[in-house]
Order: sequence, then C-alpha cells, then structure tokens
Amino acid sequence: MQLKMIKALWGMEGSLEAQFERISKAGYKGVESPLPAPEHAAKFRELLNEYQLDYIAMVFSHADNHAGSFEQSVEQAALFNPILINSHSAKDSMPWSEQIDFFTKALAIEQRIGLPIGHETHRGRAMFTPWGTAELLKELPDLRLTADFSHWCCVCESLLEDQAANLAVVMERVIHIHGRIGYAQGPQVPDPAAPEYAQELQTHEGWWRQIAEQHRSKGRAEITFTPEFGPPGYMHTLPFTNQPVADLWDVCLWMANHMTKRQEEWFSN
Repeated sequence: MQLKMIKALWGMEGSLEAQFERISKAGYKGVESPLPAPEHAAKFRELLNEYQLDYIAMVFSHADNHAGSFEQSVEQAALFNPILINSHSAKDSMPWSEQIDFFTKALAIEQRIGLPIGHETHRGRAMFTPWGTAELLKELPDLRLTADFSHWCCVCESLLEDQAANLAVVMERVIHIHGRIGYAQGPQVPDPAAPEYAQELQTHEGWWRQIAEQHRSKGRAEITFTPEFGPPGYMHTLPFTNQPVADLWDVCLWMANHMTKRQEEWFSN
C-alpha cells in the first residue's frame, strides 16, 4: 500500500514550466490544481505529458447555480484526463433537501462522465462537519470524499475526540487525502514538524492510516495524498510585516517525505 504524493500548485510562484520542473525533481507523482486558464490550457497539457505527472482537477460549485456550475466544471475537467476530480461542493447554509438534490445530481453527473469525484470536507461547503457529512453518506451510499480533516478540527474546535462514529462512516468513502494538519483554533498549524504540534500530527496520521488500511483491505495498491498546506491566509504570518513564519514549499515537502516514511513503517510487511 502506497500514498501517492501529489503536489498542489496552490501558493507556488513562477512560470508553469518552472513549477512542473520543480515538482518533478522533488519526486511528486502528480499535480493538483483548478483548471488552467484557457490561454494556458495547451501548455498545461504539454507539461503533464512531458513530466509524466498525473492530474487531480479541482472544481467549485457556485451559489448562483450549484448543480449547473458543478456539471459544467466537471465536463471541462474531463477534457484534461484527470485521475480524479476534487470538488468544493454545495454550501454550508444549504437546506437539507437542497443538499440531497445537489448530491443526487452530482452522482448522476459522475456516472455519466466516468471519472471518480471526491467531495471535499471543507469549511463553507455542505460537508463542513463530520456529523452532517456522515448523514449525507448514509442517505447517498455512492458519494465519495476528499478527506481534509484539518477543516473539521477548526470547525469543531477539537481533534474530533467525540466524532469516532462519524469518522468511521466517513473513512470508508475517502478516495483522496489532503494532508494538512489542523488544530483546535485553525485549519493549518504553522509548521507540522514543530514539536508543540506533535499531538495534532499524530492524530492526523492516525486518521490517514485508517483510510489507507481501508483501501489496502479492498485490494487497492495506493491512495493519492496531497500535502496541501497553503500560503498566507492559511499560513501564519508575523504581525505588521505579513512575513510568513515558514517556507510553503519546505513545509509541503517535509509532509510528503514524512508520510512516505510513515507508509513504509505501516506497510513494510
């Protein structure tokens, strides 16, 4: 069982060519990002092919027409031949009946397109709590997820100690992991290597291992893992200067290397 390391383009600087070259040299096996702007689409495809990198497409449903914007975005994403699609789906304030209607339509679109879609556990979206997500999964057994539990730590102001039953339901449906470490007061610790966040790191590792074990038990060889730490806005900064407290590239790479070592420990036999 392997965690297949994917690099998010979020927060990266420089040309697409420079970004792809750096990602490839670091040993990542793919990239994750929203769809490129039309003027960059041809270059984006060319670079995916040149560096033999897989692509995870990110799509976003919009408030004026969640179902329609989701369908349009998924159809556009399919043109880039992604290995899966990660979706920021629906809205946290959406009434339950509208959530069911949206995700029912989303499942029909997924079946028609023929690509796996993971709906992300994200603040501001329908799946912003473990209990709400578990209820959706019970209602719609074919829904699949991108697990970003850092958001839930922030929303619940905890490491989800009282959510074991809901997490058990959720983990069975995860097809992609966003490997960011959250804590009780935010979705991103300043640096996952810092000893003061050892408990948060260990807790997230435990969740990821359970997800990987689920896949292993079903005979799957890998699950994709994006160490998705973000730039300032997510990353802490120093007062008055807005200077980031850590280097984004280094933090993501540390997480990728750390989890590569962990998977070797977990699945060495």
